[in-house]
Amino acid sequence: MTDDATPPVIVYDGVCLLCSRWVRFLLTHDREGRYRFAPMQSDSGRRLLQTHGLDPDSPFSMLLVDGNNGYTDTTAIARVLRGLPGKRWHWLSAALLFMPRRLRDAAYRLVARHRYRIFGRSEQCFVPTPEQRSRFMS
Repeated sequence: MTDDATPPVIVYDGVCLLCSRWVRFLLTHDREGRYRFAPMQSDSGRRLLQTHGLDPDSPFSMLLVDGNNGYTDTTAIARVLRGLPGKRWHWLSAALLFMPRRLRDAAYRLVARHRYRIFGRSEQCFVPTPEQRSRFMS
């Protein structure tokens, strides 16, 4: 995990309704404010994706940047869950990581490829409340 000077950043698809629900979930359960967020449509999100070898114009991955390390797909989800307070999230993270990575990432990519059709798409990125705004990068 990182030190307090460099909080972990989650790069997500800001117009994907599933991704926006994930961010809302994290805002609710990350009571300590550990994670910061950057929509992949933002300059900072694009820059982070490129830095970690991902194409910002064709992203199917969520990216977690923790220190100098970048994690994608189900590994990113598991690491984020592990960073939340409470044992249930640690157990869920362990259960996810117990499955073979090839299978769990294949399932993740299948959902990611069809996320707009299944969950919908917004014309604008998720808009945080004034209280949440400090946790978002532009």
